[in-house]
Amino acid sequence: MILLKQRRFLLTNTMVLGYLVAFSQAIQPPLSKYGIPVIKEVIMYEATVKADSNKQMVELKSLIPNIVYELRYATDRNFMRRNMYPLRTNYTFMRLPAAKALAMVQKELNEKGMGLKIYDAYRPYSVTEKFWELVMNEKYVADPKKGSGHNRGIAVDLTVIYKNGKELLMPTYFDNFSDTAHHSFMNLPFDALQNRLLLKNIMEKYGFQKFETEWWHYSWPDEKNYFDAMDISFQDLKNLVPEKKK
Repeated sequence: MILLKQRRFLLTNTMVLGYLVAFSQAIQPPLSKYGIPVIKEVIMYEATVKADSNKQMVELKSLIPNIVYELRYATDRNFMRRNMYPLRTNYTFMRLPAAKALAMVQKELNEKGMGLKIYDAYRPYSVTEKFWELVMNEKYVADPKKGSGHNRGIAVDLTVIYKNGKELLMPTYFDNFSDTAHHSFMNLPFDALQNRLLLKNIMEKYGFQKFETEWWHYSWPDEKNYFDAMDISFQDLKNLVPEKKK
């Protein structure tokens, strides 16, 4: 009898898993008004994760407890001078492989008496639409016809800090869109050049790619848009993440 119940349980789970995998493969995300596929429903996101665990969105502090957040778009301390995320949002996400690689970056920096501060990571697609409708300039914001690495959970804006929380000197402040923020810009103090190179070298060591015009912006490789753009709220994603056991 026990064996029969176990078999029924396994059969039921297998059927559910098969349904979710088929659901993720058969149903394409709806197109946004700008014409790209965007996952907006939690059930569709969960189905893609069942099909491929690498698509899981990980809350960064659940994997890297001592990472520091300063999520600028949850404040008015950004180039838009307004809150673009819900006020006081204090959690953010990346896809599983990117989050694991970031944990390795943090580990190595910790060994040097330093660590990471995160300015931005996952960004719901609807926020990218708002950016575009306010600015409409690809020098400053992503075109929603293409979507952003932030929408796909593979981009991160960050800097390096000392253990006491003080930021290392970098070429510019975050969200500076002058030539000074470019990786190729060299007319800078020696310390700023060395610190930019430190961040670049360690991020690239663990698989990230730099964005030429923004020293703070790095992305996990995604040449064929394997990771879909998403428009699921921070709160809905947080509700999917199990609470850490104390």
